[in-house]
Amino acid sequence: MTTTETEQAPGATASAVEVVRAYHLRTRHRYAAYAAGPETLDWDAQPSPFRHFEGAPRSTLPLATDDANPARPRLDQDFAALDAPLPPLPLSLHTLGALLHLSLGLTAWKSSGPDRWAVRANPSSGNLHPVEAYLVIRGLDALADGLYHYLPETHELECRARHGACSAGSAGVHVVLTSVMWREAWKYGERAFRYCQLDTGHAVGALRYAAAVLGWTLQAQPDIDGASLAALAGTDRLQDFPARRTVDTEIEEAELLLAIGCDGGDGPPLPGLGHVQWFGTASTVDRHPMYRWTAVGEVAAATRGAVQGAAPVAVVRPEVVFAACGRSVADVLLGRRSAQRFDAREVLARDAFERLLERLQPSGAMPWDALPGGWRIDLLLFVHRVENLSPGVYLLSRGRVEQGVPARLARQHDLVPVDGVAMPLYRLAAMEPMALARLARSLHCHQDIAANACLALGMLCEFEAALAASAANYRDLHRQAGLIGQVLYAEAEAMGLRGTGIGCFFDDAVHELIGLEGTAHQTLYHFTLGRAIDDARIESSPAYAQRTPAEPEPTP
Repeated sequence: MTTTETEQAPGATASAVEVVRAYHLRTRHRYAAYAAGPETLDWDAQPSPFRHFEGAPRSTLPLATDDANPARPRLDQDFAALDAPLPPLPLSLHTLGALLHLSLGLTAWKSSGPDRWAVRANPSSGNLHPVEAYLVIRGLDALADGLYHYLPETHELECRARHGACSAGSAGVHVVLTSVMWREAWKYGERAFRYCQLDTGHAVGALRYAAAVLGWTLQAQPDIDGASLAALAGTDRLQDFPARRTVDTEIEEAELLLAIGCDGGDGPPLPGLGHVQWFGTASTVDRHPMYRWTAVGEVAAATRGAVQGAAPVAVVRPEVVFAACGRSVADVLLGRRSAQRFDAREVLARDAFERLLERLQPSGAMPWDALPGGWRIDLLLFVHRVENLSPGVYLLSRGRVEQGVPARLARQHDLVPVDGVAMPLYRLAAMEPMALARLARSLHCHQDIAANACLALGMLCEFEAALAASAANYRDLHRQAGLIGQVLYAEAEAMGLRGTGIGCFFDDAVHELIGLEGTAHQTLYHFTLGRAIDDARIESSPAYAQRTPAEPEPTP
């Protein structure tokens, strides 16, 4: 190994870093064998995708689409309107309901024969949705100060805890995200921890877009460690999460604290909680688990420290407001879907492609500001069909080109910028379309979706440098990748296309393709984008068809 792959910053815990590195290496998919997972799945016994707390008082939330909701007119604006900060709407039950509806709520029910499933504003690996959301609320007239759990199935809040007299301060909301890791482990086995972190990043992105609709800010608070966050969310209260066989299936992993600035500025500090009164017992996730995946618990325990962020990635693109895209906020945020198949004849317009490249560059603007100071991630592109661009493998630099993956590849590739593209895009290899399709399909676990899209891409991160600072940064790397994935979903919808995240790929084969050796850089997440082919056999119905629109709030 090189020095950069083994050295650790002062204070780093060697054993935790070793656990993380060992976990990552053992959960890579290889042509010879996939990462360890279940040998069979009982779909009739799938873990419950919705959790509730028996005995916890519930409060109904207004929908963003209610005519009485002050956020409703903003849903009709062009999606590009979110590039410039909108005037902040006051914190109220209506605006809080809009935030959760647009980010974590249901957007439709789907059915095919006897099967019925929900589609949500935030995507998830396998539509398993491990992410749960809790809100620390203070100073909201409609709700007592306390901790609330969000119920996306019914769009309600349930009071998990009431907070007694606390320090004075303005009204505010903090969001705590947790993961029910067993929902992913049930299907994906040891690789589940990766997917839970990616889903957390997607949820952060979805919340940031929704906050922008309201004129609010949203930013991660990385300094809180996992134990403190678990105590805040109550997920360390094992007596409230009874298990029939093993606690692994029922517990929630505390992930991230997010501060919301409802006045358009930075969010308020987390309030003192005073006396805490707890309510409710968690519903069962899986009554009869068939497997155990101890590696997931081990890497979770090793990464519960505070995230140590890197210096902010150098901004490549200026802060600009993009031209109107012709798709509304509602079209993009409530219409987001994951494509299951792509039309192999679709050609992505060159101007749309260049707009996408610019959107993917890091900046201080929304939504990148939700996870500030992230580690660098460069993008490996498999370009199948883009107008006036030769099919082949490309590299998009997301930072200074003399650093990161571009600096490493410059030793063995002639990194010549693609003519006519303002962003730092380099062609690594030109390929015949059929050969490129075979390559993309092969690298992505033999999935046609990677070969038939307009383009597919992989996210190459600063793996060892991040671990050297803190083992907890393993979570942050995946969350940053998930945030990029959420931007890709939004931009695909804004173009009238569809995207799909891909968690199954052959890690080492991707690295070998471009000559990356060692573990200094690793690919964490892939994505594909194109024209979706819908399955006419699948029927769709409204998400909250039985809901009665909320009454208008009194004018202040």
